[in-house]
Amino acid sequence: MTRNPKPRRGEIWLVNLDPTIGEEIKKTRPVIVLSSDDLGVLKIKLVVPITGWKKHFEGKLWHRKIVPDAGNGLDKISSAEILHLRSVSYARFVTKKGILPDDELKQIAAMIAVIVEMEI
Repeated sequence: MTRNPKPRRGEIWLVNLDPTIGEEIKKTRPVIVLSSDDLGVLKIKLVVPITGWKKHFEGKLWHRKIVPDAGNGLDKISSAEILHLRSVSYARFVTKKGILPDDELKQIAAMIAVIVEMEI
């Protein structure tokens, strides 16, 4: 684990998501930090876990394809697992991998709004 991590909105970090229960997404994997950098005093962040892309994810609102590039630090075509949105302690953050472009971050936030049936 990184000592004193300071995850920021839009960054992609490896995070240890274990232990989990049931169908919660498991293991140490990349996540996208979503929460504002200006919120609260608790050392937690709202994150969206990332998993490898699979063909059957196509067209599903809770999967957002992410293509690897030098900026995001991913090594394969991936999916933001939006239904697995969760808050995690800074203690779970392992290492920073990269950053997601602002337009992609906004698309993920918009998909969350659709999933929770929020009118935009």
